[in-house]
Amino acid sequence: MARLFRKTKHKLGRSPGSIEFTGERKVDKTRIRVIDYDPESLEEKELLTAEDCSPYRDLPPISWINFDGLHETDLLEKVAIHFGVHPLVMEDVVNPNQRPKIEDHQDHLFIVFRMVYFDEETLRISAEQISMIVGSNYVLSFQEKPGDVFEHVRERLRKGKGRLRTHGPDYLAYALLDAVVDHYFVVLERVGENIESLEEQLLENPSPELLQDVHRLKREMILLRKSIWPLREVVAALERTESDLIQEKLGLYLRDLYDHTIQVVEAVESFRDILSGLQDLYLSSISNRMNEVMKVLTIAATIFVPLTFVAGIYGMNFDHMPELHWRFAYPVFWAVILILGGGMLLFFSRRRWL
Repeated sequence: MARLFRKTKHKLGRSPGSIEFTGERKVDKTRIRVIDYDPESLEEKELLTAEDCSPYRDLPPISWINFDGLHETDLLEKVAIHFGVHPLVMEDVVNPNQRPKIEDHQDHLFIVFRMVYFDEETLRISAEQISMIVGSNYVLSFQEKPGDVFEHVRERLRKGKGRLRTHGPDYLAYALLDAVVDHYFVVLERVGENIESLEEQLLENPSPELLQDVHRLKREMILLRKSIWPLREVVAALERTESDLIQEKLGLYLRDLYDHTIQVVEAVESFRDILSGLQDLYLSSISNRMNEVMKVLTIAATIFVPLTFVAGIYGMNFDHMPELHWRFAYPVFWAVILILGGGMLLFFSRRRWL
C-alpha cells in the first residue's frame, strides 16, 4: 500500500506551524514562475529568490506564482512572511499527504487538492498534491515537481482567450481546479479501456496474472476516490463561502464544476463495481474450468470402471474358468469391452454430459 499511504518524515513533538518538508524530494531546486497579467498585457518570467516574489502581493495586476518543489522550506517560509500566510498553512503545504480541503483566512483562501496522472508505460495512476493560496490579486500554487495539467490555462492567459484575463484571481483559481477535474476524465477514460481489455482476457483465458491486474486497478480506484471525493466537498464549500475573495458571479461556474466532480465520483464508483464483478468473473471462470476438468475425469473413470471390472475377472488365474479355453474368448472379450464403452459414451452424449 506504499502509493496509497506514503511514508513521511514526520517528527513527533514538533510545535504547530513548524515548516518542515515531510515528503519525498523530487527536484534539485525549487523553481518559481510568475505570470503577471491584466486585460491589456501579460508578463511571464522566472524568479530566483523569495524576495523577488514580494512586489507581486500589492501590484494592481493579477499574479499567478507557481512553485515547483517543496523541499526548500527556508524559501517557502520567506514567501509566507511576504504574503502574510499563516504558518499552519505553510505546514500543510510542505506536508504532501493532506486531505483535499479549503480554509478561509480572511485575507486569503487556502485550497488543497490532488492532481492525478496516468502513466502510459506502466499503466498506473499517480497523484500529486497541489496547494493553492488565493489572495485579493494573486494566486500562489505549490507543486511537488515540474509538470502539470495547467498548460492550457497558461496558453489561454498568453493568448488572451476566454475570461481569464478579464476576471480576478478567484476565476484563475476556478480555472486551475477545473483543469484538474477535467484531467480526471482523461485518466478515467484510460482506466475504462484497461478494464474492457481485462474483461475480454478474463473471458478468453483467465490467469493469476490477470487477477493481479484486477487487484491493481481496484487499488487505483481507491487512490482516485481518495482524491476526488473530498474535492467535491471543497468545491461545494467554495460555492457557499461568504469570503469577499470569491465574487458572486463565480457561483455559476462553481456549480458546473461541482457537477463534474459528481460525474467523476459516479464513474469511480461504477468502475469499482465493475472490477468487483471482474474478480467474481475470474473466480467463476476458474471454477467452471475446474468443473469441466472434473467432469471429463469423472466420465473417463465411469467408463473404465466396468471395463476394469471385466478385465479384472478375466485376469484371474483359475484353471476351471469356462471361457478360458474358448477359441473366440479373446475377440468376445474385446467385443464386450467396446460395446460397454461405446454404449456409455452414447448414453453420456445423449444426456449432453459431453
